[in-house]
Amino acid sequence: MVFWKKSIARRKQKKSLSKNKWFFILLGLVTGIILSLSAYQTSVYFSSDESCMMCHVHPHADESWKLSVHVNNGSGVTVHCVDCHLPPKHNTWAHYTAKLKLGIKDVWGYMTKDTADFDWESKSQLEHAVKYIPNESCKECHRNLFPQNISDDGITAHLYYDENEKKLDLQCISCHLDAGHYNPNYKHSKMTGIPGTTTQVTDTSAYYKTPAEVTEFKDFVETIPGTMVSISMKAIPGGNFRMGSPKKEAFHKEDEFPVRTVSIGRFFMAEVEITWDQYWAFYAQTMSEGRIAPEMVYDNNSRPDVDAISGPTPPFGFPDQGWGGSQRPAITMTHYAAETFCLWLSKKTGKKYRLPTEAEWEYAARGGSDTPYFFEGNPKDFSNEGFWRKFFSAKTEKISQFVIYNNNSKNKTQEPSTVEANPFGLKNMLGNVMEYCSDKYDPQAYSKTPETVTNPRVQTGEEYVVRGGNYTSDASDVRCAARDHTYHDAWLKTDPQQPKSIWWYSDIRGIGFRVLCEADMVR
Repeated sequence: MVFWKKSIARRKQKKSLSKNKWFFILLGLVTGIILSLSAYQTSVYFSSDESCMMCHVHPHADESWKLSVHVNNGSGVTVHCVDCHLPPKHNTWAHYTAKLKLGIKDVWGYMTKDTADFDWESKSQLEHAVKYIPNESCKECHRNLFPQNISDDGITAHLYYDENEKKLDLQCISCHLDAGHYNPNYKHSKMTGIPGTTTQVTDTSAYYKTPAEVTEFKDFVETIPGTMVSISMKAIPGGNFRMGSPKKEAFHKEDEFPVRTVSIGRFFMAEVEITWDQYWAFYAQTMSEGRIAPEMVYDNNSRPDVDAISGPTPPFGFPDQGWGGSQRPAITMTHYAAETFCLWLSKKTGKKYRLPTEAEWEYAARGGSDTPYFFEGNPKDFSNEGFWRKFFSAKTEKISQFVIYNNNSKNKTQEPSTVEANPFGLKNMLGNVMEYCSDKYDPQAYSKTPETVTNPRVQTGEEYVVRGGNYTSDASDVRCAARDHTYHDAWLKTDPQQPKSIWWYSDIRGIGFRVLCEADMVR
């Protein structure tokens, strides 16, 4: 009986302890939730503009912020203190640690220092501001560097920033110090030295003063006066070649037939496609909202008297697609823009630069070969097309040495250093970007001319010939004989402008060009 009573007592005690245990667990959870909510609300409060102004009592802090374009703007959107002064993405460790550090510093300064002793003028300068404005915060909101109504100077400055941000450690605040706190006396002094800006004080000592002097037929480097850019030109000897592809060639198409014997005169051709560095030099010197009549550009062979050259209008968003500029091929420009570049280059150098004819392009691409590529290999082995590709992968090792195409491009253009040159010393003749030719496209062009022809050029048609394929192309479409053409209307489909741009395509990325220089000046 005693044992039974003791057993009942122990059960009651365990039940009581169990109830107490769950009570404390529940109490702990409730307390944790309350503390978490309190901490969150506290965090939210101390991220408000009002809480910032509690410590930042220096004159005009609140007033200058409210007068700035971050508050006083047409959209009615207010950019708050923490949006600029703390790293973006609020639920990150970097954000909260930065917030804690700045909070402690601000509170300590408010409690221990006399605001009358502060040098407010020096603290409003760029050297002080860059310490408290993370560049990532600017980029979090300003993801489009080329918004509507941006000025020509703004376009050029943003292009310069986009190209040199990492290399020169550039920050948005360097040019936009008055964006967050209005200062009527602030000028964009940090824009000096950016090519093409009217406010610049540029050191031109490093600019080329004269073009290259060419006295014999050999490779040379063209130096463009008034710029810091040059173009490596390869001497391409004249000769005869078989243009097109025989029907037995893998992936042969009807517009590549019949094969003709073509005679080509000697010329110079750019080692690589025109790069962003070279194209931006042209842009910076000629940009405007004006236009040269297309017939004046396309008739530049007989119009050496054309003086003023209007260059491209502002591009769509990021013309380099965010892939990087510098030595990558310039892309998305129209055929008209490429022709205008040649006209500008001719006037700058006193030589005759132009786009190659389709025959000159294929002759240069083949480099003396008569095979599908200028290197050994069967297109069937390299292509992703065909029944057996469901079971076996295409070979890539050989073709990847010379061509940027869909199997190795990582879905973007690449710099010329990633491939080897063809026998004429030219890089990226196949792949990377399609290249404009001066010919109009005619699918029956080869059958309309004799079996033997000299320096042919087609001048009738609606679209222009493009050659070489691009970074999205299958190996079958980067054969030396493969032909394609522009799709002008389709490539401008999403262009919102009326009339649509004559300078930039909105719906094609893998299009560019390289230049040819006539050799007439060499005896």
